[in-house]
Amino acid sequence: MRIAIVGPTYPYKGGGAQHTTELAHRLAAVGHDVVIESWRAQYPSFLYPGRQTIDTPEGTPYPNVLRALDWRRPDGWVRCGRRLRGADLVVLTVLSPVQVPAYLGILAGLGRRTRVVALCHNVLPHERKPYDTPLMKALLKRVDRVLVHSEQQAGLARALAAAPVAVAALPPHLPAAGTSTAGGEVHRRLLFFGIVRPYKGLDLLLRALPEGISLTVAGEFWGGLDDTQALIAELGLGDRVELRPGYVAADDVPGLFARADALVLPYRNATASQNVWLGHEHGVPVIATRVGALADNVTDGVDGLLVEPGSVPALRAAIERFYEPGEPERLRAGVKSVDPEPFWAAYRDRLLDG
Repeated sequence: MRIAIVGPTYPYKGGGAQHTTELAHRLAAVGHDVVIESWRAQYPSFLYPGRQTIDTPEGTPYPNVLRALDWRRPDGWVRCGRRLRGADLVVLTVLSPVQVPAYLGILAGLGRRTRVVALCHNVLPHERKPYDTPLMKALLKRVDRVLVHSEQQAGLARALAAAPVAVAALPPHLPAAGTSTAGGEVHRRLLFFGIVRPYKGLDLLLRALPEGISLTVAGEFWGGLDDTQALIAELGLGDRVELRPGYVAADDVPGLFARADALVLPYRNATASQNVWLGHEHGVPVIATRVGALADNVTDGVDGLLVEPGSVPALRAAIERFYEPGEPERLRAGVKSVDPEPFWAAYRDRLLDG
């Protein structure tokens, strides 16, 4: 098949770009002719306050990429659609409703001459704006099929889409940098990793941090540092919390995990995430809340601990349980690296089905 994936890839960073790139590689590996239609400028900076692009790839770049899309150029959206008229399948990678106007322009240029799948990482954002639902409804009623990563997301999509909605678990797409396997030493230090946004619950973790335990927070702060720094000062945690604001390059990730006893994901809500697998790939247990797909990838009491979301006492109790004598070592011994092959085979089949 001739397949076009419309979405971010290198030099864009993050999970969405990594997923688009890996999907193209996986489809090409089984014989499909795949092109990525990517962005020259994907978002205005006021809508994406973090760093958008990187200088060093987070994986193996895909060779057949056209970087022509620009959020400021609707004429380019329509031209992209016209370019894709000969494809057998067009996959629109949906990371944010902000992309919808461009995708509607692509569909206008395409003229409904080929099959279109909307691949939704999130049907609606965790932190929503009034325009999110009408934009997504406008897109999902114009495609032939919708693919989402959880049953919860499928419910949202079915309320907006006229097309069939399929579910496929998000497969692993981890950075290619070398991994770190922590040794036997207990550091009494936890790690919070990734973009800091309210739904990810860093404030809950700070309030739950037991005496004698340190925390490293590494990632971009979308809302700024002020609120987090004020909470750290209010709680008297200045000597136990290390803030490393900003994008973490792939080469720096192993060192962060090597210093941590566990990765903590105190999310209030979630859909799918790579972070459990990322922690396990670096030999580190994961303490996570039972939201979205996080709980699917942690075996409670074997390679990490699970806790109900939104509760500071429950999170503190889980951390204290983690640090009972012998527990960090026992849980670390239970961590296994993920085999991505069966996940990707199932995902690829689900995408191409129908």
